Amino acid sequence: MILDGNTINLDLQALPSPCFVVDQEALKQNLAVLEQVQQDAGVKILLALKGFSMFSTFSMLNKVLAGTCASSVDEARLGKEEFGGEVHTFSPAYSTETLSQTLDLSNHVTFNSVSQWQRLKPLCEKYAQRVQFGLRLNPEHSEVSTPLYDPCSSGSRLGIRKESLINFDMAGINGLHFHTLCENDSFALERTIKAIDTSFSDIIAQVKWVNLGGGHHITKPGYDVRHLCRILKDFKQRHNVEVYLEPGEAVALNAGVFVTTVLDIVHHDIDIAILDCSVSTHLPDVLEMPYRPEIIGASMPGRKKHLYRLGGNSCLAGDVAGDYSFDNPLNIGDKLVFTDMAHYTMVKTTTFNGVRLPAIALASEKNCQIIKEFGYHDFKNRLS
Repeated sequence: MILDGNTINLDLQALPSPCFVVDQEALKQNLAVLEQVQQDAGVKILLALKGFSMFSTFSMLNKVLAGTCASSVDEARLGKEEFGGEVHTFSPAYSTETLSQTLDLSNHVTFNSVSQWQRLKPLCEKYAQRVQFGLRLNPEHSEVSTPLYDPCSSGSRLGIRKESLINFDMAGINGLHFHTLCENDSFALERTIKAIDTSFSDIIAQVKWVNLGGGHHITKPGYDVRHLCRILKDFKQRHNVEVYLEPGEAVALNAGVFVTTVLDIVHHDIDIAILDCSVSTHLPDVLEMPYRPEIIGASMPGRKKHLYRLGGNSCLAGDVAGDYSFDNPLNIGDKLVFTDMAHYTMVKTTTFNGVRLPAIALASEKNCQIIKEFGYHDFKNRLS
């Protein structure tokens, strides 16, 4: 393992900076938990590519997981070509062109509205021998505290509400998809299932499978895996359906770090360390969620002697990770290691301001391999 408590077992000076480093052993530990859930609950777990798409690890992940779930043509293609297994695709809306490509790549295709399904059903019927079709439903039951990530918030564009299915003809629909969670425990899922049962039991009785979406924090320390398996088995038996889960975060939780270097230190009311990364381009969830990432050897302000504000290297005024205290003064050239940086990181990076993308490395018990480094052409080729 590259992390051992509050220390890291890596030669930081040998790494390019900034750099994402994914830990194969940590991934294997997460996979062992997910495999247990699949076996004990009798469900299938898919990798949500929106959370983790590091395809150099797919030859390990696809030995356990049943396939991938995608939200675009390109994600579906990546899942089909690099992962194998089942490919499940959901999009808030399809054009005729994107749906045609999606149907060529996918095993399951899910629609976000009755009107989209009805309008595009003639095209779908041509693929009915190979592709199964689903509807994403909204049980109007919120469990997520951050509105940006709550798919069941008031006015949400995601999912079909109960009233839209009155007198709806289910012919051609094979399954249902619910997504209500984000970093939630099994008890939140249990409450969601109660809401689903209350509103949609009559609809579930007409389908073969139910996808209970993502946001399940299954591999988080303290997660009640036995409780999860119990409620999944109960749901599956009561409704006589095949059950899918599609976590992205649980697959790569605590399985990677982000290494960055101090470039400069200035004092403007507070000591400010400017890093060779950008929070807004490399770690955008820190600003979007927002949340305060953990850093090895650092603590909250006031807990250690030396306080610094950590700023990124773009020209965005708000490109700041937060305020951290350290036992010793920071120096130019020091390496900082952000933890839990595998999921929802590499998939969200941008080249705003021409800031170069971080390198990507894969660490094992024996070595640390640099998988990819990026340069000028990665920035230029996104433009015209």
